[in-house]
Amino acid sequence: MENESYDAAQRLSIKLPELELLASIGTMLQKLQWQVTVAESCTAGGIGYALTSVAGSSAWFEQGFIVYSNSAKTALLDVAPQLLRDNGAVSEPVAAAMAEGAARRAGAEVALSVSGIAGPGGGTAEKPVGTVCFGWCLPKGTVTERQVFSGGRSAVREQTIVYSLAKLHRLLQNL
Repeated sequence: MENESYDAAQRLSIKLPELELLASIGTMLQKLQWQVTVAESCTAGGIGYALTSVAGSSAWFEQGFIVYSNSAKTALLDVAPQLLRDNGAVSEPVAAAMAEGAARRAGAEVALSVSGIAGPGGGTAEKPVGTVCFGWCLPKGTVTERQVFSGGRSAVREQTIVYSLAKLHRLLQNL
């Protein structure tokens, strides 16, 4: 178990031809004079770690939120308890509320959020292990998606990090 976590961290840091993607995100944000923030549940800080692996990221990344529990989502991001009860933490409405709450709380123009079931337990027929809901909040509005990734816990988390950042890059390119 401990080796799996270490291996995932090694793969993430080695795998950063995503570093070019991350640098491009930073360049776009800097040109717009925008800040980005993150609200992470299942990735537990992995997206913030990836973003801040870029030298100079402090110009466009000030803070992030790790909100693993429902109570943290409510306390730190103002996600309505009723929204969590009605939809569950792993849902597009909650991902949208997380991104919007993070943007508001951080005073950032851009926010991305993830909430998912990385496994090995916790899945259901409706929301199997590997289900991740994403939110990207930008000045023009909020976009959400649901994806189902395969593999073990580390693989699901790694795919979530890469997917969330690749989509953020596309959204910024299409402004």
